[in-house]
Amino acid sequence: MPLDASRNSLVLPILGFLGERPAHAYDLATRLRGRYAHLSATRSTVTTLLKSLHRDGLVEAREPGQVGNRPPRTEYELTGPGIACFRAKVESGLRDTPVASVDFALAVAYLGSLPADRAVALLSARAERLAGEQAALPDGSVAMTELDTLEHAYWHGLVAAELAWIATLLTRIRSAELAWAA
Repeated sequence: MPLDASRNSLVLPILGFLGERPAHAYDLATRLRGRYAHLSATRSTVTTLLKSLHRDGLVEAREPGQVGNRPPRTEYELTGPGIACFRAKVESGLRDTPVASVDFALAVAYLGSLPADRAVALLSARAERLAGEQAALPDGSVAMTELDTLEHAYWHGLVAAELAWIATLLTRIRSAELAWAA
């Protein structure tokens, strides 16, 4: 985990889940594993992140509650600053993350939390940035064989695929084909 816990990729979905409803660490870890199987989300990591988010004022802890014979569990809920942090993380993830990154995929998961026009603006800016990055990618060297420069084709393919996906998504948002919450 990064020294600055707010930079951990799990923070965005934790804040997103807490925006849906208050939850305790075990519930959050279970939901994270269920929705984001590609992420390592242990209960201890989630607990550590929740304590850090609490210390930073982004989540508020409720008095531990007990259900049945289970041990008491502290539930957490988002604060005003936590909501602002969540939105900033979604925007940053859409705008600033590298191509094909986990942080971009997590931001896309919460795209619907933004107004449609803001989502369009952020995705358009990302597409413009990626097109510039794609233009700057080397094609390989004439002195080298294709086999020696396969990574260039790989990166071109990744950027092209993401640009195509973003273009399709933008078309769907602009045409209202993709249902957007009010």
